[in-house]
Amino acid sequence: MANQKPKKSGKKNSQPEPKKDLKETKEVSETKDTKTVKETTETKSAIVASTNENPMKGFFARKYGEGENILTIFKTPKIWGALLGEVLGTFLITAILLLVGVFGGMFQYATLLAPALIFVYIVIVKVSGANFNPLITAGMMASRRMSAIRGVLYMLAQLLGAWLGLIVVNAFRLGSGTSAEMPIMNEVTGETFWAVALVELIGAIILAFCFARAIRYSKRSALTFAIAIVSCLIFVVVLGATISQGFFQYSTTFTFNPVVSLMYQILPTAADNFGELAQMAGLAAAAYVIVPIVGGIIGFYLSDTMTRLAAGGYTCDYDTDCCGQVCKK
Repeated sequence: MANQKPKKSGKKNSQPEPKKDLKETKEVSETKDTKTVKETTETKSAIVASTNENPMKGFFARKYGEGENILTIFKTPKIWGALLGEVLGTFLITAILLLVGVFGGMFQYATLLAPALIFVYIVIVKVSGANFNPLITAGMMASRRMSAIRGVLYMLAQLLGAWLGLIVVNAFRLGSGTSAEMPIMNEVTGETFWAVALVELIGAIILAFCFARAIRYSKRSALTFAIAIVSCLIFVVVLGATISQGFFQYSTTFTFNPVVSLMYQILPTAADNFGELAQMAGLAAAAYVIVPIVGGIIGFYLSDTMTRLAAGGYTCDYDTDCCGQVCKK
């Protein structure tokens, strides 16, 4: 009987596992959270330190996708959708501004103008970026946010959209038989050129700077982006009108958009001789087209310089620690 094997019991001889201490688990979780917050803070500090060492490093680095050039941009239909968005958006904005110019001016319809412009920016921004303005597109190209070929195509689309807006509004005006005239810009002369050019330059810089700062919100919240841009546009229009009328006694309408200004008939059509006509056209084009585009480039560079000198933006370690430790207790 010594070789007899013991009988196996049908019941498993297992002991219940001890329950984990909830307090210990909570402490471990808090330790992991604290460690993660610490590592994140250290990483941010390292990035800030690296930026502080050479804040302008990579300032002119390309920010748009690789491989976009004149040979590849038309291989996908995306560019056509973006161009249609620019045509439609510029058409709507030009038509709106021309209509308010025909029936009383921007200030009389300011309460209706702002929601209309916000609507246009919201519905187009995720299609093309909602430039609608050559000075914005020029700033995007100069800061290397956009390829040169895309920028040129955008400008052509904006010119086409503004021209269509002029045709449609003028067709309604002529068809209705009204006595209202299309709005026009005041003639730029040698005496008024510097006043107009200065106002256009300041307004273009502010508008481009706001666009460069607000574009980061375009994907997360189209409404935030649209409100920021339209608010800035109304601000520079009011600022331009106040400066020109208050200091220079020069009454004119500033749109801070070269293609819209062209639709406001800035180019003269009559003069005593060809030389005088060419001089007047040159002054008008310089004041309402070239100077705003230069201002747009300056505005984007100003935004990028400020961002880099600020090492990516304002940060506070206490806020990070609070979110990681105190608020989770």
